[in-house]
Amino acid sequence: MLWVKTFHIVLIASWFAGLFYLPRIFVNLAMETEPAAINRLLIMARKLYRFMTLIAVPALLCGLWLWLVVGIGRGQGWIHAKVGVVVLLIVYHAYCGRLLKTFERGENTRSDKWYRMFNELPVLGMLAAVALAVIKPF
Repeated sequence: MLWVKTFHIVLIASWFAGLFYLPRIFVNLAMETEPAAINRLLIMARKLYRFMTLIAVPALLCGLWLWLVVGIGRGQGWIHAKVGVVVLLIVYHAYCGRLLKTFERGENTRSDKWYRMFNELPVLGMLAAVALAVIKPF
């Protein structure tokens, strides 16, 4: 169980690195006008999104294992709230993929300021998930 928990923490940290950095690439894409720089940023964004997705799957599977097989949080309200936060983070991840597609098609209409605000959402998600897992308020 401790190995699964270890992998879960490391994989989640890696996934969050992508959730924090990809929208920063979007900020730069929204500001950039040079075609060569745009292409370089798009390559970075595609590779990062692919990495994030590959990391997210085992991270989530480890979390499900800890919950459903090991029984961490079983019968407690905090785990249901945490699962809700995780679902929102998965939606955020998928939406990042959708935003990447709009950049690839050259159809972005949002400003760099919007992406700066968008970039803060996973910080709130991480804070909520960690607080729920550590404090277990209910």
